[in-house]
Amino acid sequence: MPRRPVVIKLGSSTLVDPRGRLRRSRLDRIADELAGIAATTPLCIVSSGAIALGLGQLGRAEHPTAVPELQAAAAVGQAVLQQAWQRALGRSQRATGQVLLAAGDFERRESYLNARVTLETLLAWDVTPIVNENDSTATREITFGDNDALAAQVAVLLGARLLVLLTDQEGLYTRDPQHPDAALVREVPDSSMLAGIDTTSAGSAWGTGGMRSKVVAAELARAGGAACVIANGGRSGAIAAAVAGESVGTRFPAPDRSPSAYKLWLRYGLVTSGRIEVDAGARAAVERDGASLLPVGVRAVHGRFAAGDGVDLVTADGTAFAKGIAELGHAELRRLLGERGGDPAVHRDRLVLVAADRPA
Repeated sequence: MPRRPVVIKLGSSTLVDPRGRLRRSRLDRIADELAGIAATTPLCIVSSGAIALGLGQLGRAEHPTAVPELQAAAAVGQAVLQQAWQRALGRSQRATGQVLLAAGDFERRESYLNARVTLETLLAWDVTPIVNENDSTATREITFGDNDALAAQVAVLLGARLLVLLTDQEGLYTRDPQHPDAALVREVPDSSMLAGIDTTSAGSAWGTGGMRSKVVAAELARAGGAACVIANGGRSGAIAAAVAGESVGTRFPAPDRSPSAYKLWLRYGLVTSGRIEVDAGARAAVERDGASLLPVGVRAVHGRFAAGDGVDLVTADGTAFAKGIAELGHAELRRLLGERGGDPAVHRDRLVLVAADRPA
């Protein structure tokens, strides 16, 4: 069986100083550490920093908020960032490959699979992928939260055993780490523990994610079967310690089991075009018995969708409890409301439960 990879995510503040300059000595130290890990473990790097480096290269001190300006800065900084990684890892004779991904690449099944094959091929060739959001051409706002969500998506995509999120803090604290009563949380065994923890601290001057986006990413990765560690990227040896399972930062242990890759894509990648409202009996059949959704259990159809589009399955109050791929278009399903027999509205093999307290 192939070894499960490790995904390492570095935030902008880890790699770029407040003036938009590359932290070269830190990158070299991190690259040496990563090269040692990559000698025995397939390793994928998700690296922020393109926008910050682009602004620094252009001598622009203020961080813009307009999407076209952010995209332009990314276009300048992407080359700088990739060259920096190529040079740093090249010191240990590690080959690198650039992979730029956008949100749409995770939403479409074909592009999702293509991205996975590309990354898996690079790993098989002993090439270290350097992944970043395709900021310069994205048609929507730059949304991956300083790449925390992107890193979690990549971890799920690759079936990684571990996601390491590097930041400028030691890990997750019980409250703002500047508060005298703040304490480092060493482990989050389950999501219920997060209820009493303040995760609202803002991101760094360059970063946009903050601690909340890292916690959300950690939970997403854990739902996909990967453990996660949030650690200080400025601390020497933190990455190697996290990979070795030693106590560093905040660890989110992996679950005992995880859904299939296809079910994970349905849950986290599939974009829905409409909603199918079901009765209590249909919900119970889907959730409890693992049954397909049949037209007899459909109460109403909301929105327009075709066969093959993503849909949410909702209760009468609009609460979504499952999502999947429609077998019937909205018009045909409306004609079949309440009818017995015939084709399913959503087949059980192409749907997934989404309620937080339910398995996939």
